[in-house]
Amino acid sequence: MTALQDHAPTPVADTRRRRVTGWIVIAVVLVGVGIVGSLLAGIGQWNQRDVLDPESAGPNGTRALAEILREHGVDVVVVRDRAAAQAALAGDAATLALPDAPYLSDEAVTALTDAAADVALIDPRARTLRLFLPGSSTYGVGPGSVVDPACELADADRAGGVAPGAIYEPGAQMTACYPTGGGYGLLAAERPGGRSIAVDGRALFTNEHLAEDGNAALAVNLLGRHPTLVWYMPDIADSDLSAGDPTLGELTPPWVSPVIMLLLVAGIAAAIWRGRRFGPLVVERLPVTVRAAETTEGRARLYAHARDALHAADQLRIGSLGRLGRLLGLGPSASAEEIADAAAARGRIDRGAVRGILIDELPRTDAELVALAQRLRALEEAVHTAVRPERNTR
Repeated sequence: MTALQDHAPTPVADTRRRRVTGWIVIAVVLVGVGIVGSLLAGIGQWNQRDVLDPESAGPNGTRALAEILREHGVDVVVVRDRAAAQAALAGDAATLALPDAPYLSDEAVTALTDAAADVALIDPRARTLRLFLPGSSTYGVGPGSVVDPACELADADRAGGVAPGAIYEPGAQMTACYPTGGGYGLLAAERPGGRSIAVDGRALFTNEHLAEDGNAALAVNLLGRHPTLVWYMPDIADSDLSAGDPTLGELTPPWVSPVIMLLLVAGIAAAIWRGRRFGPLVVERLPVTVRAAETTEGRARLYAHARDALHAADQLRIGSLGRLGRLLGLGPSASAEEIADAAAARGRIDRGAVRGILIDELPRTDAELVALAQRLRALEEAVHTAVRPERNTR
């Protein structure tokens, strides 16, 4: 029996086990919440994808345009690396839709477009304008109003008016359409075997704006000139640029990062070790049990010793008001005046006398306090008799 008692779990061990179990449960819950959040974020990113992505159904995607082009017999090929883009352009004449490609060098962009018949810059920046539309540059943003093509480009003329977003300043020997705000919303220039165009696809070709004005017609006319449209979405993993400025980790000594991680782990461990632990409520045994009557008598003696008859009268009145309010069916928010008036009406007692007993009279001596207590008791008995007369006749 003694051996069994030696191996029995102690209250301290049980408490420690509960604490450890609680921390394990918290860690599991946090990991679960993180996994669910990552999954939900991944689903949202998959549905939204990037701006101008032809596989995105979000407001900034271009899936609607890709489906319209397929209905017109255009083979829309979505590629996300240069090798796949060059393989898709190796066949018959094709159009290359090229968003901004900041991860690629000028040589890589030029080598990619050499195999295309048409190059459509759907998110043109200063660098791509310089490479494919020499002499042109960005000019700003249009006022947002619909304008007519006002140019000799048949594709734009058939599409009709649009509201350009970004506008550009054309170079020499270049066709410029949609004049607005001092610039043009569409630039076109001949290239060997085809042409290069620049247009703000964010404002015209996305799912959110494709149905407005002549946007859909302009997009089909510009991107559907050839049986194949290669839509290249550049990615940072496809970059051919060398590393830029050194990172903070590269500038610091090798031992700095491990020391920082060690300090973080030590801080978390110290917080768990010294942190306040909330356990179950503990009932404390009192050394003695004091009866309510003794507590009341002790408080009365304190009032008598302090000769504070007024404060004692307030306590008596508070008790009487509470009992009268419940007896008369008044709510807890009823004021002293409301209780006094109700008691006077129900007991058929003078209203001024009842208010004097419950509110107005200010006893100064012990004798006046005793007299007030007797009147309060008599008032309660009178109201009780008026409210419940049957109990008083038995």
